[in-house]
Amino acid sequence: MILDSQKSILITGGAGFIGSNLCDHFLSKGFRIVCLDNFATGHRHNISRHFDNPNFKLIEGDIRNLETCRLAVDGVSYVLHQAALGSVPRSIHDPITSNDVNVSGFLNMLVAARDAKVKRFVYAASSSTYGDSEALPKVEDKIGKPLSPYAITKYVNELYAEIFSNTYGVETVGLRYFNVFGRKQDPNGAYAAVIPKFVMQLMNHESPVINGDGTYSRDFTYIDNVILMNELAISTENSLAINTVYNTAFGDRTTLNDLVHYLKQFLSEFEPAIAEVPIIHGPNRDGDIPHSLASIDKAKSLLGYAPAYSFRDGLREAVRWYWENLREKK
Repeated sequence: MILDSQKSILITGGAGFIGSNLCDHFLSKGFRIVCLDNFATGHRHNISRHFDNPNFKLIEGDIRNLETCRLAVDGVSYVLHQAALGSVPRSIHDPITSNDVNVSGFLNMLVAARDAKVKRFVYAASSSTYGDSEALPKVEDKIGKPLSPYAITKYVNELYAEIFSNTYGVETVGLRYFNVFGRKQDPNGAYAAVIPKFVMQLMNHESPVINGDGTYSRDFTYIDNVILMNELAISTENSLAINTVYNTAFGDRTTLNDLVHYLKQFLSEFEPAIAEVPIIHGPNRDGDIPHSLASIDKAKSLLGYAPAYSFRDGLREAVRWYWENLREKK
């Protein structure tokens, strides 16, 4: 299906890393965008260039407030629900707030979308749902027991989405994100993701700390692949492709040791001395799974997904973006 650019899309968490990239993409295609964010983890500078765009509307509010959710979905055709409190360590430190945002807030958005008769509700699920399952690659219908409060919240999202599809007829699609990285991902804060955090440390000639011996591996997924999956999820007319969940990944895995090797290689093209920055190894982190690798066969089959960027190509693009945009802020 070719999306009608006259339709409106609500992007919750639209000032965050993934949400703001989705805003950029769909505004560039002529859509009307409503961005809902409380700026707990998102940033105004991620969306400030759209403030004068008549097709962009910002609602500053919290998904934990049902009336705010109702206001946000008014008149929109699609919801791309990105708002959440991410991070396994954060959820271990404060499980109550993670549950309030990720479960109660998610339910508020589903109720608001149902009542507003939104065409389709696409939401950010998580690879953490696979929990203690050791099977590789990860296949959508085979999960294990959650290993953190965060993982529990994201699995509950999937259960609620299925109930709302079966009971109320709400079209839902869940996208299980696998270690997304790329432009505008925040390198700062206690819960910063590993790639932007390591990039900033290396640019500062500081030693990154790898949790464990560096053999843990992840299916690192460049932001443009995630944008593509969101577009496919709201545009598909295949009835078999909705009311289900998909791995959203590249379909390959990289160890943390290899990640740091590539980061040093790409950054040293800008500043050769970075290649000599030593690496430190620390203890493994609570709640971390050893390995993560997605099967993307389901997304290929039902959505026609073909990743636009490999891990290395995406990482090179991300490194260039950080060097050009954040180097002065060292």
